[in-house]
Amino acid sequence: MSRFTLYSCKIVTSLLVFVSVAYSQKITSPRLQNKSLQVKWGHSSEGYRLNTLLLKDGLTWRSLSGLLGQYTLLYSAEQPHTYPQVISDKNGRAVQFPEPEYRYIIPTWKANTSAVSFNKEGRTISFYPEHCSAEGNTVVFSKKTEQAAIEAIWRLDTLYTNDLRVTIRLTAQAPGYYSIATPALTANDKKNFEWACIPGLFQGKTINNDFVDAYAYGHGIPDKPVVVRERTAAALTSILTNKAGITLGVTAEPGTARHPWLQDKSTQSQWLLGLSMINRNGQLTPTLYHPVLGQERSFLNKGESLSFDFRFTIQNEGWYPVYQHVVNDIYHFDQLLHLKQTRQSLSQRTEQLFSYVKNDSTSRWRTFDYKGRWIGAQEYLGGVYGSEKDAVKNADYGAMWMLANITGDSVLLHTRLPQALNFKLAQQNTTDDFFRGAAAGQYYLYQSKRFTEEWGAYTEPIATTYYMMLDIGNILLFEPRHQQLRAELRLAADWLLSKMKPEGYWEVAYNNVTKKPMFTDQKDYRPTFYGLLVAYKILGDKKYLDAASRAADWFIKNAVEQGYFLGVCGDARFAPDFATAQSAQALLDLYDITKDERLQKAAITTARYYTTSIYSHPIPDKSMRKNGARQLEEWQISQVGLGFEHGGTLGSANPSGPILLASHAGMFIRFFALTKDSLFLKMARAAALTKDAFVDPATGVASYYWSAMNKGAGPFPHHAWWQLGWITDYLMSELLLRSQGRIEFPAGFVTPKVGPHKTFGFSSGQVFGKKVDLVLMENLVSFDNPNIDYLCALDKTNKKFYLFVLNNDDEMQQAALKVDTSRFIKGHRLQLKTAACRSASAARISYSWGDKVKIKPYGLQVFSFQYY
Repeated sequence: MSRFTLYSCKIVTSLLVFVSVAYSQKITSPRLQNKSLQVKWGHSSEGYRLNTLLLKDGLTWRSLSGLLGQYTLLYSAEQPHTYPQVISDKNGRAVQFPEPEYRYIIPTWKANTSAVSFNKEGRTISFYPEHCSAEGNTVVFSKKTEQAAIEAIWRLDTLYTNDLRVTIRLTAQAPGYYSIATPALTANDKKNFEWACIPGLFQGKTINNDFVDAYAYGHGIPDKPVVVRERTAAALTSILTNKAGITLGVTAEPGTARHPWLQDKSTQSQWLLGLSMINRNGQLTPTLYHPVLGQERSFLNKGESLSFDFRFTIQNEGWYPVYQHVVNDIYHFDQLLHLKQTRQSLSQRTEQLFSYVKNDSTSRWRTFDYKGRWIGAQEYLGGVYGSEKDAVKNADYGAMWMLANITGDSVLLHTRLPQALNFKLAQQNTTDDFFRGAAAGQYYLYQSKRFTEEWGAYTEPIATTYYMMLDIGNILLFEPRHQQLRAELRLAADWLLSKMKPEGYWEVAYNNVTKKPMFTDQKDYRPTFYGLLVAYKILGDKKYLDAASRAADWFIKNAVEQGYFLGVCGDARFAPDFATAQSAQALLDLYDITKDERLQKAAITTARYYTTSIYSHPIPDKSMRKNGARQLEEWQISQVGLGFEHGGTLGSANPSGPILLASHAGMFIRFFALTKDSLFLKMARAAALTKDAFVDPATGVASYYWSAMNKGAGPFPHHAWWQLGWITDYLMSELLLRSQGRIEFPAGFVTPKVGPHKTFGFSSGQVFGKKVDLVLMENLVSFDNPNIDYLCALDKTNKKFYLFVLNNDDEMQQAALKVDTSRFIKGHRLQLKTAACRSASAARISYSWGDKVKIKPYGLQVFSFQYY
């Protein structure tokens, strides 16, 4: 059934309900009540107002304050304007934002600063209903204005007793554009509330009077009644926790908002649902609008109707349980995992990516003579400020050294790694006194033979954390005695330390010429302190740990407790992005060293924030979609489970949707192990296991942006390394979780820029108390079921080969296992040492199981083989 049919059915259902109660007895004090909520209205000269809203708290009932129950419609006889509005500062001067060089985000900003976005278009029609009737557990209110007749049907949800479900039906009395706002149940104190969020857009505990800071960066709640699009709302809800600790959320029922891909093309820019925290009347109250004034479905001729279904959730808890309820119960997040049919295992994809990154042509590997040193990197075909299409870069140094170490591959060991190492050695600034030790830039421009940052001639402290300290730290895990790298790491750490403010933070960036701070409108709400943790772990100097702890204290107070974060993509002017996930892992890693409980608590809080960067709508289904020549089921190209590069009102998710890099997947498994919060687990698996349709079959490289579908690396060939890194991190995290900690390998440092995945393979792990080393041998192991993933390890002391087999599906799976001994360690033969297998002569090329391997849902089996 199509979404449009479902929408029509909702209208018919609403009509039937209304008909059933319209002729029942009229009442003056209507009420709804169950074991959790009591809702009462009273009749006044204005109409029916909400005068009691009680919430059960143990044995007592708590009352919400500031009750209203006011309805609002927006109406315009003419097509509303969509041109951008002038933004003024507190002195009335026009604000120039963003600066002209930010060509990628200017169109998005203009689109999101229209008169409709600012909620300035159309007439405001606010009222209380005139008439009421009730039957059973349903109350119906009605009102007729000059422009429209309104019927509002209220009922308590029978399954979720803290939910109050509402259908509003509007019939036009005059032609024009209409928008229905959800009623204002309460008006809250703007100076005193606990938390507010529109997932993916805004969060915080204050109203921010700096409009650009709030609206562009999501730092607190804008002080204007803005209406934002559903395209970057990770969940279709607006949530407020008041000063008494009671949370009110309003959520659109499934099928209300735009679907990003209808039939055969992207419909990402359709706008059917608006979300807001301050309503048209200036009241602080979670509010939704449908349809959006002037947008699709908002025009009605006289006599035509439209309907809006939504629900209020009222709980005696903070924002996060209400958000979990929306994602899990209303939008059925785990349905994607039930529908998925895997076509290629992650293990198979890893081997395909292994071949890709070794190929000079497909991976666009380039080498250059730089000051007598032969450096190597991959082409970067995206935008770099000041480039002549000549930028190159390396992405995930930890993944590069990991893959070379666990495979022993000669191309990686003798070509890629030495050239990438030279690139890293050349990347540090050693001549300028002010910047001595800092990263010279993440990109190399070979025409002008210089290193540069992404979007200007500036130096960011976090770039030194990334491209000096994290990269060098991960290399030194594999090459701990490399003295030049150790010296570079110390130089970088000392530079970072010298630029840290006494309070424990850094400037966002410095101008390379003037040395003056840049982007002073922002604070460095990023995990810059993590570089000092790396320096401490590698070099052992306690001054680095002390500084990292002091900086983390500032970060917790100013970023985590406020909900303020900053991104690391220069071309998007640092709109919040995957650095938020890195912040969670950075805090957790620092906790592992210090055992300071505040760090662990802040890490969990930040990880919960990051769940609001993961799409949970629309509900996936099996309806057919077309992408070019491909016929696909809707769930295959679903945005559900994918995170933003950056969302909000500035980010790339506005035109392009989310990204396929799932660096957070392994981290979410780790946070599930810590908290037992199943949302982390489901989000990790949805991102990692359900996105085959976005993988280029020829290379195994997933597209970066959702909108590119399966076109492959595109302008970002280096992303293959990040994909190798996050896939390995995810599988290793699942292995640790499913073995209940009995199989564990040391994890390195997080990767620069795209998120919190870690590197492995630099040190021996433990399998049931036995020392083993992680290995990858191409075409050694194969299964005939793509739901089966595997990892391998060697016990070199006892000459045992371990195979860890994971069922990555929610149903029992079976598969035929084959092990090709010709691919095993040179000079050794392999014997199967498991009773369930058939005996086989050493002369055979491969060994096969007599029966298929059977593994429980999301289960793990471990097999050992003797080699000699």
